[in-house]
Amino acid sequence: MTFQININSDCIATLRAITDDEQALRENLPLTVAEESELASITHPAQRVEWLACRVAIQQLTEAQGVLYVGLQKDEYGKPHLIGSPWHISLSHTSGWAAAILHRSRPVGIDIEPVRDQFTRVVPRVLSADEIAHAAGNPHRLAVYWCAKEALYKLYGKRQLTFREHLHVEPFADDASQLIGHVRLPDHEEELTIRCFKTGPGLLAIAF
Repeated sequence: MTFQININSDCIATLRAITDDEQALRENLPLTVAEESELASITHPAQRVEWLACRVAIQQLTEAQGVLYVGLQKDEYGKPHLIGSPWHISLSHTSGWAAAILHRSRPVGIDIEPVRDQFTRVVPRVLSADEIAHAAGNPHRLAVYWCAKEALYKLYGKRQLTFREHLHVEPFADDASQLIGHVRLPDHEEELTIRCFKTGPGLLAIAF
């Protein structure tokens, strides 16, 4: 099961149910020496499969745009980039699902999450006072905040920022498919669009 999401003419995402095993995923997937080393450090079989499935997803998105895929490299902050291409990417995975997004000209972030009971305990720790008040303990709102902030974090792609202090999501209607997010740092501030979908494992958020 594969879902393709066309955000605009420059941005396309895919969400895939993971049905292949490790051997099948590796069959036509180019991996760099660094990627082989990273994969070798992952010992849990399901996590290895999810890691590979993300790369197959971005490989297929890239090649569908006529761009040669030769693997990924991470920058000093751990953010992945396509080797030999200026296009921007982001990856996400959870149990049984892999997601990837490709943008021609600007950074993007993607996150997929199941709606979990523990969100009611964990998520308020990373929300501002205004966000906590708006969420009002509602599990769906808390899940949207978490997923949206994860997407913002992946878009920004640098360390030294916290979900509570530096990433903000404006209040939203419960059926909203488009949110407004902000990255606010002492030396950097920007407003971003976040698309939110109820699909796959539960929620998918895309920041751009």
